[in-house]
Amino acid sequence: MPLTGIDLNQPLAPAAPAAPHSASGEAAATHDLAAVAPPARPARRWTPKRVVATPAAYDHAHGRRIMELVESQGIEVERLRSNRLTGLRGETDRETYARAKATMAIVVSPPSRRKLQPIAPSADWRFDLAEGCPAHCQYCYLAGSLSGPPVTRVYADLDDILAGLADYEGRGTITSRRDARRDEGTTFEASCYTDPLALEHLTGSWRRAVEHFGAWDAPVQLRWTTKFDDVDTFVGLPHHGRTRVRLSVNCKPVTTRVEGGTSRLEDRLAALRRLARDGYPVGVTIAPIIAVPDWRDHYTELLDGIADAVRDVPGLDLTAELITHRFTPGSKEVLLGWYPRTKLEMDEESRSRKHGKFGAVKYVYPAATMAELRTFFHTELATRLPSCRILYWT
Repeated sequence: MPLTGIDLNQPLAPAAPAAPHSASGEAAATHDLAAVAPPARPARRWTPKRVVATPAAYDHAHGRRIMELVESQGIEVERLRSNRLTGLRGETDRETYARAKATMAIVVSPPSRRKLQPIAPSADWRFDLAEGCPAHCQYCYLAGSLSGPPVTRVYADLDDILAGLADYEGRGTITSRRDARRDEGTTFEASCYTDPLALEHLTGSWRRAVEHFGAWDAPVQLRWTTKFDDVDTFVGLPHHGRTRVRLSVNCKPVTTRVEGGTSRLEDRLAALRRLARDGYPVGVTIAPIIAVPDWRDHYTELLDGIADAVRDVPGLDLTAELITHRFTPGSKEVLLGWYPRTKLEMDEESRSRKHGKFGAVKYVYPAATMAELRTFFHTELATRLPSCRILYWT
């Protein structure tokens, strides 16, 4: 796809099945969380340098609400004459990346996005309220899942998207029909291609989704994961337990070397506690799990921090999703173009080569390493958080 002249009403073409979007933090959690959550720090909020809106976005009430919200924060919205986005090309690929990463486009979702797809092993169905993320994670799964410059697109047709979900109730195969997770009902994942809290102050989309599911009197559940902590607008909503928010976390050597632009780990754990105390089902997504030197010690510190964060929360409903680091030849090429000085290990010779469902090649840890990591996490989570349900390992 060329770097200019992008058709904003066409989806970013998937290059491979995407894992739920995930991230990590910067520091170990403090033990102050064991008693009460500390006062919330000022949220880290993204301010795009350029916001544009397609003509079609003006035809939707939520699109106009997004524009009003953006303009109320002193950000100008540029109305495009057509569905073509120009002005992204820089002197180098790196400059083009930077321009795209600083741009938010208000668009209408393409028809292909309205036909929901399964998202194993996370949930029954995936639906999107946005594509793209302003964070700078050097392991970013979107690099191998979406093609083209990383422009963040937010969808103006929110009301139509939410209304269309009812057709999928009871039709999934991950939680709708499996005894181990049947209590979750039909699950809808809303963070595969973005980080909701990175955009919520600009769109209000996920707050409206939480309210929609809260009013949906059926065995359903909204799911999303985040590496940000700006949860204050979600506390007190009538969610009725039908939204599970997962905080994406990792150990310190990973977070300090390969992630940028996200909330600190201790702030995310404080947000986890605030949501859990407000009655939300919550979770942790530990991803990508990386076998760094002394990984046992570093991940033990992380698990201790999680245990402190949720200690003494009444009625705690906590899950864990465990995702090891993997990469594809395509994602490696993109990531090295975005982050040429990355320290992230992507050595094919030290990995096992696997073929995905559709023949795509990916590189994962060798079987012995995977077994060692898996045994550690299952054992240590059971010791520190016996009530926590591990939903899957991959």
